[in-house]
Amino acid sequence: MKKKDLPHIADKKPLVLEMEAGTYYWCSCGLSKKQPFCDGSHKGTDFTPVKLVIDKKRKFAWCLCKHSEKGPQCDGAHVKL
Repeated sequence: MKKKDLPHIADKKPLVLEMEAGTYYWCSCGLSKKQPFCDGSHKGTDFTPVKLVIDKKRKFAWCLCKHSEKGPQCDGAHVKL
């Protein structure tokens, strides 16, 4: 059985952005040069982007450590790294 690769830690703090309503693809591998969004850098890894639909304009805290239990949304997991 192959052990799942760990994601690259893009940063140890979230990125808070004012987001418009829409569909976004969060980088789960941590390799994207367009953090927090997927740019296809996961190709050749076990990672896939995570689709997130935001229904109205709001602030969103994007996880950059890639260890959040809430996927794209920061849950404070970076403080344990």
